[in-house]
Amino acid sequence: MIARCAWAGSDPVMQEYHDREWGTPLHDERRLFEFLILEGAQAGLSWATILKKREHYRRAFSGFDPAKVAAYRPAKVRALLADPGIVRNRLKVEGAVKNARAFLALGDEAGGADTFLWHFVGGRPMLNAWKHGREVPATTPESDAMSRELKRRGFTFVGSTICYAFMQATGMVNDHTQSCFRAGAGGR
Repeated sequence: MIARCAWAGSDPVMQEYHDREWGTPLHDERRLFEFLILEGAQAGLSWATILKKREHYRRAFSGFDPAKVAAYRPAKVRALLADPGIVRNRLKVEGAVKNARAFLALGDEAGGADTFLWHFVGGRPMLNAWKHGREVPATTPESDAMSRELKRRGFTFVGSTICYAFMQATGMVNDHTQSCFRAGAGGR
C-alpha cells in the first residue's frame, strides 16, 4: 500500500492527481492558466468534482488556450452556460474569460505569466514538512500577496485560499505530508 496524503482518499481520480501532479513544479503557461481557471471553478465545490470534469473543461474551453478563451463573446458564454459537462455558474464562466484577458496581459507587462506567478515563491518551490494534513494552512502571506496582485490586475475568483490551492496544484508549494511517498519532492 502506497502512503499518500489523506486527502487523496480511495478515489482513483484523486489518487492519480495526487501521485502525478499535485505539488509538481509546473512552468507551462497553458497548464498554469488551466489550473487558475479550474481552481476558480472549484470554489464552493469539491476538487474531485472538478477533476472528474477536467477533460470536458479542456474541450469546452479550447484546450485552455488563453488567447482563444479571451476572444469568447456572449454567444460562446451562453453555450458554455448550457454545457452540463462544466460548472454552469455565470460568474465563474464570465470570470474565466476575464481571467484569460488578464492572463495574456501578464505576458505583455510582467515578463510572462510563468515568471510573474512564480515570483511569489522566489522562483523555486517552497517545501513544507507537515506531519498531518490538518496542519496545512488555507492561506499564506505568499498566497495573500498573489491574490492582491491578481485582483489588482483584473482577475476574478482569485482569493487567497484559491491562490494557495493553485500554488499547491502547480508545485509552487509542496505540501505533501511527511508520511506521503511524495514528501520532499522538488522543493527547496
